[in-house]
Amino acid sequence: MPLRDLALGFAVIAIWALNIIVIKLGVAELPPLLLTTLRFALVAMLLVPFHPVARHQLPFLALLSVTFGSLHFALLFIGLGQAEAGTGALLVQMGTPFATLLAVVFLKERLGPRRVVGLALSFAGVAVLAGGPTLPSPLPTALLLASALGWAISQLLIKQGPSVSPMALAGWVALFATPQVALGSWWFEQGQWQALGAAGWAGWGAVLYTAVMSSIVAYGLWYGLLRRHPVSRVTPLTLLMPVGAVLLGAWLLGENLGINKLAGGGLVLAGLALITLHLGPRRAAP
Repeated sequence: MPLRDLALGFAVIAIWALNIIVIKLGVAELPPLLLTTLRFALVAMLLVPFHPVARHQLPFLALLSVTFGSLHFALLFIGLGQAEAGTGALLVQMGTPFATLLAVVFLKERLGPRRVVGLALSFAGVAVLAGGPTLPSPLPTALLLASALGWAISQLLIKQGPSVSPMALAGWVALFATPQVALGSWWFEQGQWQALGAAGWAGWGAVLYTAVMSSIVAYGLWYGLLRRHPVSRVTPLTLLMPVGAVLLGAWLLGENLGINKLAGGGLVLAGLALITLHLGPRRAAP
């Protein structure tokens, strides 16, 4: 990979790692579902007018808005309000093992010994994380794992569904998800107007950063890399995202780097590496 593209890849990972910290700061000022609603509304406003889709694609996008928008993102924001940022970033990475298991069940994909070991290590890492002091109760763990499951289901739907450009998908999913999450905020949260009036740079900055930097800029750069390079060469960079989030959480938020977080996180990352990386010999070019 050319140095320029490698730098772009690291920039995307840095944006996504910092996104976890930004969400954590944002939900301290705005209720999580309200913050998610504002994020989706801004993404839809910036993308939908410039990325039209065909009418037959709308039911697929509406379904995806439930799994990817309401289930993944809403639960991610709620979970990060109750868990440490680094721990949350590690738990959400369980979307990859979940997607692997779903592909085995529904797409009849086969698991080799290496991927079975990877799955075992990933789930063992979650058990170690859950047993540590970084989660005050089982609830944040369950919420973040459910968010990871929502991501995994969404990847399965995207793989099997109609072809939609990445920016169109992001915009229309956000458009359909906005009223869903807004209804959840109205039903489950209180003091939204007061929170909007009192929100400072952290709350409004989180809306802007999660919508523009994480959803539009980072994904735009990422899909550009995927168009120019093999997937197997680009996706391993994502293993650095939770590492960055853990380090940023310790540096910016003063989170503790305890033995459970280091050991559990190491197991999760080792499992992800076995699942996603191709460790065999490379084929010679013809």
